[in-house]
Amino acid sequence: MTQHLAAPTDHSSAGNLTGWWRDAVIYQVYPRSFADSNGDGMGDLEGVRSRLPYLRDLGVDAVWLSPFYASPQADAGYDVADYRAIDPMFGTLLDADAMIRDAHDLGLRIIVDVVPNHSSDQYEWFKRAIAEGPASPLRGRYHFREGKGESGELPPNDWESIFGGPAWTRVADGEWYLHLFAPEQPDLNWENPAVADEFRSILRFWLDMGVDGFRIDVAHGLVKAEGLPDLGGSDQLKLLGNDVMPFFDQDGVHEIYRSWRKILDEYPGERIAVAEAWTPTVERTANYVRPDELHQAFNFQYLGTPWDAEKLRECIDTSLAAMKPVGAPATWVLSNHDVTRHATRFANPPGGTQIRTAGDRELGLRRARAATMLMLALPGSAYVYQGEELGLPDVTDLPDEVRQDPSFFRAQGQDGFRDGCRVPIPWTTSGSSYGFGAGGSWLPQPATWSGLSVEAQTGDPDSTLELYRSALAVRRQQPGLGAGESVEWHDAPEGVLVFAREGFVCTVNTTGAGVRLPTPGRTLLASAEVTVEGDEFVLPADSTVWWAV
Repeated sequence: MTQHLAAPTDHSSAGNLTGWWRDAVIYQVYPRSFADSNGDGMGDLEGVRSRLPYLRDLGVDAVWLSPFYASPQADAGYDVADYRAIDPMFGTLLDADAMIRDAHDLGLRIIVDVVPNHSSDQYEWFKRAIAEGPASPLRGRYHFREGKGESGELPPNDWESIFGGPAWTRVADGEWYLHLFAPEQPDLNWENPAVADEFRSILRFWLDMGVDGFRIDVAHGLVKAEGLPDLGGSDQLKLLGNDVMPFFDQDGVHEIYRSWRKILDEYPGERIAVAEAWTPTVERTANYVRPDELHQAFNFQYLGTPWDAEKLRECIDTSLAAMKPVGAPATWVLSNHDVTRHATRFANPPGGTQIRTAGDRELGLRRARAATMLMLALPGSAYVYQGEELGLPDVTDLPDEVRQDPSFFRAQGQDGFRDGCRVPIPWTTSGSSYGFGAGGSWLPQPATWSGLSVEAQTGDPDSTLELYRSALAVRRQQPGLGAGESVEWHDAPEGVLVFAREGFVCTVNTTGAGVRLPTPGRTLLASAEVTVEGDEFVLPADSTVWWAV
């Protein structure tokens, strides 16, 4: 395989290569659920490659792929057994090479996941650490400890796994190892120089393959507080994202990312890194994107904001203010592979990012379309999760016997219903899997998804797919959209947001009734039908309208 350094032709609204990520729209592909090329019911890299023209035509700038590495799949590939190999279910390194090349030929960039907080328990290091016993230097690359109690029968501390239960598992020789997630995902010890060396090598391997960046899984978790102190809390999971934890968002992570930034800067084409960092505040998130660290960080505070004008404005202002001192772009996101799709979240009363009920489908879709247009009008970069451009809801009624989310099989922890947002997407109106592949799909698709397919929505001016295509095209054409640091808020009735950017106004109604407002200019795009009556117009319930001034 010929290794290559390549950067696609730039087609961002900024019009030049510098800082392409500052206004990029990045599309997340969940490989097992995007497109299946060989009919085994599981999506693969060749399937992704075959659908790249669709993504180009949608109007995105880059594609981020969730893990496709060799893995026992204890956590859908986030338990990596070999960071330099492709899992056979997804293809080969040659398939990855071809996908990267095709993407670049189409003007798309490729971002891949890297999972540095933990490895698989089938990773060679961990297998040797277990086999060689307590004296093995390999154990120093993980967090092995003696237990508490008279004979070490109790875990070393009181930390809980994010997936539920203790964060420690005892091995046959009596020592315990730390795993903040599943027992099959032992946490790596970043105090050990060999760990840092290995990941610098892994980054270079994929950069040499031509990838344009990395999304860093659990970027906030690599460094643990010295001495691994007890938390002392009985409900740790409710504290996550609200308080500084001894295993998350420790200041030591930033030294790691400064060293990674130096590697990224060695390569042409402006390679980037994006932090999945769950932090207590947006200000803490901003630490990850200081000028000598990472380029972007997901704005999970925005993702968790309900459909409420006052709360949205507060989150937008806080996010922009936090990013300004570090010179980083704000990064907006509404859905991903770990949370309920926003078309379903907004169909229900506010209740966090994990919703188990279908709610009011019509209401949810109406709000989701409006929320997307609001997000794409904000300064900075935006992420789109596969299928949201089709208006897909979460599948809330999957039978228990088909579920594969590891936290579903544990007594506590994450909601366990993430499979609902991971159901393979529909491409055609017919077939055993609506065009996903010739052999069905690894999770069953609802019969109603025929009408939500790419084929059904293409060419329908009222469809969600065409709304996304139009919104991304307008965003590219309007000089006032994309990169920026601020918005100019205008006075508006309760429940309504009105803000201006250069030559552009965005009006958003989060209420359940139409609102009459002064007409700001010429209509560019609307998420619902708008009636303009001279100097005034009616902004429909749960809608967003873009205007050229």
